[in-house]
Amino acid sequence: MSDFAGMEELLQDFLIEAGDLLSGVDNKLVDLERAPDDRGLLNDIFRGFHTIKGGAGFLNATELVTLCHLTENLFDKLRNGELAITPEAMDVILAATGTVRDMFHYLEQGTQPPAADPELIDSLKRAIAGELGAASAPAEAPPATVTPASGGDGQPDWNNLFNAVTGLPVVVQPAAEKPASEAVVAVAEQSPEEVIKQAIGRRVTDKPGVSAPTGRRDTEKSRDNSIRVDTARLDQVLNLSGEIGLTKNRLNALRSDILNGLNDTETLHALDVAVSQLDLLVSDLQNAVMKTRMQPIGRLFQKYPRIARDLARNLGKDVELVLSGEETEIDKTMIEDLSDPIIHLIRNAVDHGVESAAERRAAGKPEKSIVRLEARQEGDHILIMVSDDGHGMNAEKLRAKAVQKGLITDEEANTMDDRQSFNLVFLPGFSMAAQVSDVSGRGVGMDVVRTNIQKLNGSIEIRSQLGKGTTFVISLPLTLAILPVLLVRLGEQPFAVPLSMVREILPIEAEQIKEVGGRATMVVRGEVLPILPLAGLLGWPQERVPEYGVLMHTAELSFILAIDSFAGREDAVIKSLDDFRPKGVAGVTTLSNGQIVLILDMKELLGGVGEQRGVSRSRLLAGGSQAVVVA
Repeated sequence: MSDFAGMEELLQDFLIEAGDLLSGVDNKLVDLERAPDDRGLLNDIFRGFHTIKGGAGFLNATELVTLCHLTENLFDKLRNGELAITPEAMDVILAATGTVRDMFHYLEQGTQPPAADPELIDSLKRAIAGELGAASAPAEAPPATVTPASGGDGQPDWNNLFNAVTGLPVVVQPAAEKPASEAVVAVAEQSPEEVIKQAIGRRVTDKPGVSAPTGRRDTEKSRDNSIRVDTARLDQVLNLSGEIGLTKNRLNALRSDILNGLNDTETLHALDVAVSQLDLLVSDLQNAVMKTRMQPIGRLFQKYPRIARDLARNLGKDVELVLSGEETEIDKTMIEDLSDPIIHLIRNAVDHGVESAAERRAAGKPEKSIVRLEARQEGDHILIMVSDDGHGMNAEKLRAKAVQKGLITDEEANTMDDRQSFNLVFLPGFSMAAQVSDVSGRGVGMDVVRTNIQKLNGSIEIRSQLGKGTTFVISLPLTLAILPVLLVRLGEQPFAVPLSMVREILPIEAEQIKEVGGRATMVVRGEVLPILPLAGLLGWPQERVPEYGVLMHTAELSFILAIDSFAGREDAVIKSLDDFRPKGVAGVTTLSNGQIVLILDMKELLGGVGEQRGVSRSRLLAGGSQAVVVA
């Protein structure tokens, strides 16, 4: 039974509002660390935290109120100038806000959160008393000198670092061989920096009978189906609905007139005007309804400055995450699916992309590294860019590493350009890390990024310059509900392909087809492109010679899709196939004439990056055979 029976609606409102407030507090704390004299920031932080404490008190969340009250006391002394803002104070504050967020996980499960870690409470009290900095390590010692504890197998235990970076709750049992009194003595002998690092890793103590809250990855499975909509947008939908109702009445009146034999020119013209008006209003209503699904991407961006700050501090790097384009709006259903890919990219930029302070000094760069997270709209697509000013990617080393791991052959490596070499980082199992840690090294992160982006009908591109830095560019459709498609035909059967992948349509003429490496190709503006018959990709027999080619582009490959004909462009309303989805089919749509058409998933049809597909020139021009061969 829920601990908040009868207050479920109030609890949900609190979690939404307090979650936004806490994200704002986290971001402002990161800003405050860079501008410790900004009293306006401190006042904003104090007010935000005070509001969270008030809401928790109304819900009788006693342990949450206790932690909030202590942290608020520290904020109060900082804003009144009674205490100075030090790295140690910021560590304990960020550990406290992290624990508050973990307590929210308990509230989401309908249970009262247990008490915060005593070590964290003790550190807060010491900070309020001004004792935290007294026992701190010398200022010259960089954070990176703190060595993680080793596990039983001698390997570093990165759990604390992982939880500090991701914010996932963790429950750590106290060591059985140490009595409580010894543990307190051990804590007292540790430096505040070590205490805070442990507090970050053990944010909530275990209590008998209280299970750990569901982790973030589990809670994401049960998505929040609520959405905030500007009342102006709802008013627009309401007004358009009223206009459509009036037009419907006009059409009903004209229908009655026509059925009664009134079919003069004036009546038919009035019918034409009413139908045109209805078409325009329905289009406007569709756009207005779509806008109610749109949310500022800044709500997603809010948590990343804290993640970048924690990881950089643990790695001993000075990194500033700069946000841009936070007002850009994106389909709400995409925001949750983008969370993990962007976390991977930011962690990758901080861990791999930017150099250490010593390396940057040697290269003549500022010691502070800049990682940028930017969003903007271009046409019917959203671009999200994660860039760093680090050492960039070495295409030659990437190829050599991929060959060493057996992911590609020497022959494939020799034919790759820089763009294709950069894309090797997306291969499962590929990693340039010398050692495996919890942050990186297993070769799964970037593969997950690409897979999740492709699930959103998007693409990811890498731009890198050696010594200058790397940029990851994610391109996503504006919405998942409507997909612009190009209708192509095999015989009389239409198929839909995403218009975002289409560059141009070309006639296929026999004299322009060349054979390179046993595969039919065409030269388009100096670039040799393979011809891939759609019939072969689908496993259909090729009944005739294709007449047209669609020049298509993915992150890994540019090619010409050979088809019989095409039927124009449509804005497809996607219907998913939940129970049965054949390989290479993203969904279905219904055309204006009522015909049901399959929407093709071209990336799935093409297979992996290293898979070479093609058809010989003779087979392509012969027809009447199975077209595609795989080499």
